[in-house]
Parts: sequence; C-alpha cells; structure tokens
Amino acid sequence: MSRRLHTIVALVENRPGVLNKIASKWRQRGFNIESLTVGHSEVPGLSRMTFTVDGAAHDIEQVTKQLYKVIEVVKITDVTEHETVARELALIKVAATKDNRSAIIEIVDLFRAKVVDVAADAVVVEATGTEDKIDAIVGMLTPYGLKELVRTGRVAMVRGAGITVTAPGANGAGQRYRSAGEGKPRVGSLI
Repeated sequence: MSRRLHTIVALVENRPGVLNKIASKWRQRGFNIESLTVGHSEVPGLSRMTFTVDGAAHDIEQVTKQLYKVIEVVKITDVTEHETVARELALIKVAATKDNRSAIIEIVDLFRAKVVDVAADAVVVEATGTEDKIDAIVGMLTPYGLKELVRTGRVAMVRGAGITVTAPGANGAGQRYRSAGEGKPRVGSLI
C-alpha cells in the first residue's frame, strides 16, 4: 500500500471537547496529523475541520468510519481524489536591517506576499498559497534570519459547484448530508 497525504474535511457540531475526541480517533490508529485547521462554517453552530494525514487509503477509510461514532460529527469526507482549492497561511518574522530590507521586500513581492508589520530589527510577512509556495518563501527568507514562523495548515474545498460537505439549509429543512463525489439526490430525499 502506498502512503501519501490525504485531505479530510469534517463538519462537526461546535462544542467543547470535539477536537479532542476526533484527534483521539486518529491517534488510536497510529496516524500523525500533519496539519489541522478548525473554523466556523457557513452553518451557525457547525465548524469545519480540515485534517492532513499521511496514510494508506484503506486505513484512512477505516478511521473516517470510526469518526462517525463521535456523536458531534455531522459529515466527514476524504477530498484527496477530488479537484480542490487548497491554501495555507503563514506569518514569517524575519530579521531585517536597513541593508537587507529591500532584498526581503523583493522576495515578498516575488511571492505576492505582504509585509504586515515593520520594526527596526524585523519584518513580519504574511504569505498565502499552497504548501509548496509557503515552503519556498520560507526557504528564500531563512538566510536573512528567520526569527519566528507560524503556519495555519491546509484548508481545502472542492472546486466548482461541488460542495465539500453539505449541511442543513438555513430553514432547517434538510436532514441528509451529502459530500463531494456523491451522485444527485434521489427524488424525495432531503438535502
């Protein structure tokens, strides 16, 4: 079985302890979570979690089945095989002097990043893009003296009209959750 990074998106109820329950399921199966992001979703009361994990597809499928046993999990989808838009945000603090500041700004411009804070001895750069782009800008800025680095981890959604994870509509009419890759709903099914 080949191993590779999988992107898993979960829609969960926004309650205390949910993150711990879900992370424990991955830990119990011996997975290392490469990145994890959590934030509000388009549905009030539900949060969207994006996990990046390294593992074989069969093992990932087993864990996702186990995650449905966590009562707060509304829907979970492995979007690895789908066309997605995936991005990461990084804040990079770099040592800066009057002699090297223009070279740093040139690198920032090259990567379409932004300088978001300037001090006498450092600049903070905000970069958004794929993991490869973030790795590249960090690599270019490191020789100037990397003081601090924080990365959000991957966030992703399915491209086009496909919906990564669907939740009930604002009117509460929908009770069935549909993920990317599922066919059109049957007549009479709730979405």
